[in-house]
Amino acid sequence: MSAGTLVTPARRRRGAGLAGRLGPLGVTAAAVVALLALAALLAPLVAPYDPAIGSIVQRYLPPGPEHLLGTDQSGRDLLSRLLFGARTSLAGAAVVVLLAGAGGTVLALVATWFGGRVDALVGRVLDLLFAFPNLLLAILVVAVFGTGLAQATAALAVAYMPYTARVLRSVALRERRLAYVQAAELQGLSGIVVTGRHLLPNIAPQILTGAAINFGYAMIDLAALSYLGLGVQAPTADWGLMVSQGQDSLLQGQPQQSLLAGTCIVVAVAAFSVIGERLGGRGAGGRA
Repeated sequence: MSAGTLVTPARRRRGAGLAGRLGPLGVTAAAVVALLALAALLAPLVAPYDPAIGSIVQRYLPPGPEHLLGTDQSGRDLLSRLLFGARTSLAGAAVVVLLAGAGGTVLALVATWFGGRVDALVGRVLDLLFAFPNLLLAILVVAVFGTGLAQATAALAVAYMPYTARVLRSVALRERRLAYVQAAELQGLSGIVVTGRHLLPNIAPQILTGAAINFGYAMIDLAALSYLGLGVQAPTADWGLMVSQGQDSLLQGQPQQSLLAGTCIVVAVAAFSVIGERLGGRGAGGRA
């Protein structure tokens, strides 16, 4: 049997189909995510107004033909701000998940393949990162390097990395002991080739599941930082920032801004959580 004809577990599972694994609820959640992503991508084309420009004489307008969702305390169109807010909210969470997933996967595979002292060193690094709660680490980074989305996403990516690495390491260790990996080694393939061609594809479902779950958590944490004034800065549109800016309006009987932005956050987080659960559950690299 040649290395190219090894029948690995990943190849046997490909017939299941993504839609079958998601089920009706998961497909609905995926459709919601696709709609939000499409709205974010097309925001510059479909938003009726500039999200940063308003008029004091148009503040707190009710929903109508000119402003479908009304305006905020500065006279800015809420629909436009929600569309542009999706860009920062989704893009920020995507960067966190990509960086944390890439770093966590590398750490897990290195620890699994080399074992011994390397595994112990990786474990100590992960233990050190576990000592810092996500938001606390982000706040510390922002305090040192200044406020902004870039600083917040970088800090959260580092904070999420050990959660991904811990679970993927356990999955990779189990795969490492299976016959198809041993067969590839017996054929003289290097560790890098075996890891990239056989081991990595078989832990890919866990990587995907953990990314979907972590995406929702990242959105919540980034929204919390923006709410505290440590993430996205005004006048940039962002869902978390909109919730914060709408607080004073709540006292004046104008809950639209906070309610609409909060609803978008809840819907997006719920959709990603459902996808993650349907793909494989919380035991696949998620934060919890």
